[in-house]
Amino acid sequence: MTGDRRAHRRAAQRAGGPRRPSSHRRRRGFRGRPLLTLLVSAFLLVGVCAATGVAWDPFTPGARQDASAPAIGAPWPATTASASAPATPPTGNATDGSGQDKGEATGPAADAGERPGALPFDMPAPAALRTGAAGRKLVFAHYFTPYPLSLDNASADGDYYTRNYLDPAGENGKHERYGGLLRDRPLPVPPRDGDWELANLRQEVRTARAAGLDGFTLDLLSFSGQNWDRAKLLMEAAHTVDPEFKIMLMPDMTSLKTDDPGVLADALAALAKAPAAHRLADGRLVVSPFKAEAQSAAWWSQVLDALRTRHGIRTAFVPLFLDFAAHHAAFAPISHGFSEWGSRSYVGQEGAAADVRRAHGMGKIWMQPVSVQDARPNQGIYDEAGNTATLRSTWTHAIEDGADWVQLTTWNDYSEGSQFAPSLHNGSTYLDLASYYLTRFKTGSWPEIVRDTLYVTARTQFAAADPTGTQSLVMSLRKGSAAPRDAVEVLSFLTAPASIRTKAGPAEDTHEAPAGVHSELLPLRPGTSSAVVVRDGRAGAEAELPYPADRTVKVQDLQYYAVTSGRS
Repeated sequence: MTGDRRAHRRAAQRAGGPRRPSSHRRRRGFRGRPLLTLLVSAFLLVGVCAATGVAWDPFTPGARQDASAPAIGAPWPATTASASAPATPPTGNATDGSGQDKGEATGPAADAGERPGALPFDMPAPAALRTGAAGRKLVFAHYFTPYPLSLDNASADGDYYTRNYLDPAGENGKHERYGGLLRDRPLPVPPRDGDWELANLRQEVRTARAAGLDGFTLDLLSFSGQNWDRAKLLMEAAHTVDPEFKIMLMPDMTSLKTDDPGVLADALAALAKAPAAHRLADGRLVVSPFKAEAQSAAWWSQVLDALRTRHGIRTAFVPLFLDFAAHHAAFAPISHGFSEWGSRSYVGQEGAAADVRRAHGMGKIWMQPVSVQDARPNQGIYDEAGNTATLRSTWTHAIEDGADWVQLTTWNDYSEGSQFAPSLHNGSTYLDLASYYLTRFKTGSWPEIVRDTLYVTARTQFAAADPTGTQSLVMSLRKGSAAPRDAVEVLSFLTAPASIRTKAGPAEDTHEAPAGVHSELLPLRPGTSSAVVVRDGRAGAEAELPYPADRTVKVQDLQYYAVTSGRS
């Protein structure tokens, strides 16, 4: 499990904004070509050319967390203004009644929620995934408030992500030791008029809903400041886009610095007023604390009692542990279910089936972690994900072991490189793959493959490469992870058998792939990698990873990059 993830939470709490949680992972800045050129190219895809010169620091000293909880008395407002929203009524954000903001941006980022033809199968309608047996199998994604689509509503070629998180010299050089805070970022969105923060959060909800997700688990890092404000705004965005899209409250016990059960209960009660707060069919509010074992079961009983007696809120307690085996017995009397953060390597999943059996044997539900990868420059550690092997393995365990709920870990924690959300370097690849397995998890049947689709993943450097820049802290492999590997993976979803013509750097090859899902590994070589389906002598679906691999790099970046033939 990834217990050191918690360190980033402690850093994130200092400011209400994305406070460079120590687990935050940094996207490498220079990849063999100027970073600015890459970002400008991506941003042009969104159709935005004008740059704004906004100088903005989301981490102001005055934004630190307060010791007291927010006021509880007032009902949840119909509209919650964000901290940076204009004093005048928002403009340009009228809706058409479906949750789509009129006049919102178009382009790759905005279209992330529109997926016809992008997938190898036809995505079931939301109702089919939310009713009957499918509706009892819930899938959430872990939402990390420090990394929304935009931090300053500026153009991507000069926004806060570009200047301070992707650039090793950003934030006055404080991230230079590990090559910069992040290695990837959300897919860029253009500046918006009016309440841009709410509009961007609505866009994220639409993207998640289109992928089949039931909601977000909301990482609560603080009781005030920008992270708190963004948490409230996300709950508003969820309800206005889709009243059925739910937000599960996940107080982060590595960041919430209070030993007073009443303070936490008051904060949870404040958010519970939102219609989007996830409740069971019997009305109980679901509370799922991250690293629940940071406090005793007796302490949590006081929180739940305060919610009941002070606020009239009945709860379904689903603690998430870093060490489930050591703590589940003590928490069983007060728990509706259990979860664990889990391993981020495909060889670390052997205990998943036993965890589900143990939870079910105690009459509890189990929320299974499903992950893509994990690489944390500012902690100097990474897991070997094996291209998409970890994603496929964790989903397979969720399906075959009988998990009741799933949590994608994470939606958008770019400091850990664990994001499923559409990003600059992965597009919608990982979310698209999640939709396939999600459909099987919910419906009990594998969806029919109706269009050939290819997914190509690879790193842009070799695992043993030493950065030539000023980076002094480099990542090492986490204990228990799979061994490092330098490979290109071509994951094919085919309607019928076909040849797959591949290219990894200068090396060209062909392999035969069966109908259905097939993974083929190729040696990583310097240069770009690509694949194309060939059937009856005709070329069909093709995917080229636009980021070349290189043996000499300035900044270490051990995340896998990804591309799909289903999207441009």
